[in-house]
Amino acid sequence: MPTIIKSCSEIECVGTKPKIIREYIGRVNSKTDDVSIAKMTSPSGWSEPGQAPEFDEYTYVLSGTLKVETKDGTYDVQQNEVIIAHKGEWVRYSTPYPEGAEYIAVCLPAFSPDIVHRDEENNRGSE
Repeated sequence: MPTIIKSCSEIECVGTKPKIIREYIGRVNSKTDDVSIAKMTSPSGWSEPGQAPEFDEYTYVLSGTLKVETKDGTYDVQQNEVIIAHKGEWVRYSTPYPEGAEYIAVCLPAFSPDIVHRDEENNRGSE
């Protein structure tokens, strides 16, 4: 039988400015460990510490530009583009451009602070 999720949970985030995280599927809102799906709204000037998570993260940019830094390069992911950050690989997300960004993040398995492995520098908050 299908499960309908009628609302999301807003989750506190890590970073230099407040970012809105609305989790629809995941450990908080639906008690789901296998996958998390969240909509992110990041203001201009937001950045978070780097991380080497134990999950794959699929990010679809709805509007604006998301800057994604990896050990192999830096990518500006724009509206209607997708980037995949593979588990175990170091990555850092930011929105340095004037428009900020809105994007959907899908994590397999579901996001958890215990498996994200953030860099210690500027590590604040819980998500």
